[in-house]
Amino acid sequence: MKYFWYYLIFINLFAFCTYGIDKWKAKKGAWRVPEKTLLILALIGGSAGAIAGMMCFRHKTRKAKFMITVPVIFVVEVILLIIWLL
Repeated sequence: MKYFWYYLIFINLFAFCTYGIDKWKAKKGAWRVPEKTLLILALIGGSAGAIAGMMCFRHKTRKAKFMITVPVIFVVEVILLIIWLL
């Protein structure tokens, strides 16, 4: 159980940083992180970090794909977590 919480902390910090890096690269005109990668990070448990990165860096907030998909993933993950803890 302890390792599960470590994983969630790690994956959310990683997702947050990845959104920040992608925003920085977008400003510099450099090679970008694929959108698929950003969404997969949210899907594998990093949805809270992804949402925080989107809001903090104002990144991908104009794309409906992200503004709808990432919060839906977050809600599903929270529901699954609650069910698992019960």
